[in-house]
Amino acid sequence: MAKHVQTQTEWEQTMARRALELVRSELYLELKYMNAALGALTPAENPGLAAFAADGARLYYAPGWILSLYRKNRRYLPRAYLHSVLHCVFRHLWLRAGRDPALWGLACDIAVEQVLDTLGVPALSRPVGWLRQKTYRELAEQCRVLAAGPIYRALCTMEPERLTALHREFVCDDHRYWPADENAPPAQMLGRQWEQLGRQTQLEMQQAGRQAGESGAEALQAQVQAGRSRRSYRAFLQKFAVWREEARLDPEEFDLGYYSYGLRRYGNLPLIEPLESRESKKIRDFVIVLDTSESTAGELVKAFLKETFGLLKSGESFFRRCRILVLQCDDRVREEVWLTDLDTLDAYAARLTLTGGGGTDFRPAFARISELLAQGQLTDLQGVLYFTDGKGVYPARRPAFDTAFLFLDTGAPPPEVPPWAMRLVLEPEEFVPPAAPAVAFDGWETDELPEL
Repeated sequence: MAKHVQTQTEWEQTMARRALELVRSELYLELKYMNAALGALTPAENPGLAAFAADGARLYYAPGWILSLYRKNRRYLPRAYLHSVLHCVFRHLWLRAGRDPALWGLACDIAVEQVLDTLGVPALSRPVGWLRQKTYRELAEQCRVLAAGPIYRALCTMEPERLTALHREFVCDDHRYWPADENAPPAQMLGRQWEQLGRQTQLEMQQAGRQAGESGAEALQAQVQAGRSRRSYRAFLQKFAVWREEARLDPEEFDLGYYSYGLRRYGNLPLIEPLESRESKKIRDFVIVLDTSESTAGELVKAFLKETFGLLKSGESFFRRCRILVLQCDDRVREEVWLTDLDTLDAYAARLTLTGGGGTDFRPAFARISELLAQGQLTDLQGVLYFTDGKGVYPARRPAFDTAFLFLDTGAPPPEVPPWAMRLVLEPEEFVPPAAPAVAFDGWETDELPEL
């Protein structure tokens, strides 16, 4: 049997795979706390690329590009590999939420590169030039944590010449495979998987302690926490959904064949009638508490309430007969409003006037909810949403109902909450139109990559 002779293409494919395996092995040794994340992307060839590209499941690369880069600047490969992995760990692919794609990609690249520049790992080191130092310093003055969301808001105020210079400095990989719709079920499934990998990475870093490098570990953990704390508000509301029977035809339990046979055989007598009720997983009753203290912006509170009502009315996520209690509270309960059907939601949001302005104390609202439970006025409570800045006094004991504290992203690490509470950090862009760039911006060509 004749021996197979490798073609040039086959040789490049083999050598590129070996180079990637070597790069990943080096990163395993340097970053033991990231072993699970480093192995989560399956390598996949794509000859048309001039950089790495990830979609959350695969890491795409061109064999020719890998070998060319290996010869010209081998030290760049581990950094480029980890850059794409960190996008997934920080969940950048699933957090765009309607922002300008080009600016969001640049914000994510800056966030990742800042972490890489502070990790203190020899295999990832590169000179931090004047432009990078200046950019990090200026962004730090506006963003207490250099995460992608706060960076994006800063980029929206910059001129195109500055944005182009930042792109040339920070771009590293290709974002063409990032999901166009991050709320699609396949994208959400990948996002949840990477949320778990981010949690595992954070725990491994905490166990590694000082071995991870102090400043670099702090920056990486802050961004992992930022990514874990952010998710779709629509998806989060589903945590409060329950199964209930409602009066509604259930076509999935209706056999049209038997129904039609009865009509043909007996005239107007169907053998099987469609079910007149069905099991639905929806939200029944819950409480929304609005923090109206002086530190909470009134317009954002109103925007949050309108968005919440809009989500409840869309997608059939709420039962037609419902009971929503809206409390306004600072250091005491200022207003208590019951909304008993979906038609009243828009009317209430339109005439909403915030009352309060004092300090923040969460205990009065919890005491009032507990009182209503004891009186039997809240008989089917699914949970409590508390929209706040987190700067207040929490109850000492766990209440008898699920509670979620919702915070707006300010660029700082999210406030700590009691162990019994859920926490969600919301992007302001979910409630107000995303900030537009200073000028119209069409983005960059995908092959505009930095000189290596």
